Amino acid sequence: MPKLSVVVPFYNVQTYAPDALKSLELNAREDFEFLLVDDCSTDGTPALLERAARELPGAVLLRHERNGGLATARNTGLDAARGAYVAFLDGDDWLAPGHLARTLAAIEALSCDFVRTDHVQVTGRSRSVQRVPYGPQLVVADPRAAILPASRATAVDYPYAWAGMYHRRLLDRGLLHFTDGLRTAEDRPWIWRLHRQARSFAAVGMPGTFYRRGVSTSLTQIKDERQLDFIRAFDQVLSETAADPDSDLLLPKAVRTYCAVIAHHIGSIERFEPAVARKLRSMSAAALGRMPQEVLDRALDAMDSGRSALLRRLRRRTARTARAGAGL
Repeated sequence: MPKLSVVVPFYNVQTYAPDALKSLELNAREDFEFLLVDDCSTDGTPALLERAARELPGAVLLRHERNGGLATARNTGLDAARGAYVAFLDGDDWLAPGHLARTLAAIEALSCDFVRTDHVQVTGRSRSVQRVPYGPQLVVADPRAAILPASRATAVDYPYAWAGMYHRRLLDRGLLHFTDGLRTAEDRPWIWRLHRQARSFAAVGMPGTFYRRGVSTSLTQIKDERQLDFIRAFDQVLSETAADPDSDLLLPKAVRTYCAVIAHHIGSIERFEPAVARKLRSMSAAALGRMPQEVLDRALDAMDSGRSALLRRLRRRTARTARAGAGL
């Protein structure tokens, strides 16, 4: 059995894949496997992966017959993973040499379910270190305790799957798979489930993953209907959190985060195609209507005036639509 399985989805990233693959080579060990998932790329990516499958130690090439999106591609890799630990990388990012071995040593020393690492955000030639929003370093803690408070950024607001490493027992318990078909925000239900149901975790620093921002093929840059999957992702967060025994404590955080993401998208709605913008408004208004209203009231009262006013206008739209439907 390999010590570590690294799941790496690729889709039309021929410009960036060489950096990712080279960084895997600089992290390779005889007990590591690299699960390279080609999500039906239509550019030069498949040829790069075929070469890597021949030359990269531990590489296993997996192919999709049709494009399924990042969540589905990661699941394909997870289904094939044999390692005692699991890590992720995206095909347009890269790792510092030796990062995987250092992270593996940390999680083994701490003997916890998962660790979270800092990362380096890369925008053009600019680089900045992004920290896990959790204070204690190298201290094993209860993941549930890192969800709150609702009033500031916490560990569930740092959802990046590639910023960490995970013990296989989480995979065996069904906690590492993603919601199939989600095209964006696929990591939001994932990180919430992980923090609600895993037993132990630690933040370990070690910013060895380099995350590219502004990549044209990234869904953070694509402004079509796929972006609206954040609604489905956060609806899942809310429904699963509502079923949690501590729902009274956790729902205010889930609702406030959902509201913040809606406000972000509505606040920059001009980026979207007109038809998508109309759908965004409608779906966001409906989402506000589905939230527990008393919790939503408190969330809006606690937000800054600009975002609160924007969301209250959207909320009134839901009420008007409901009255019109009832013929009032």
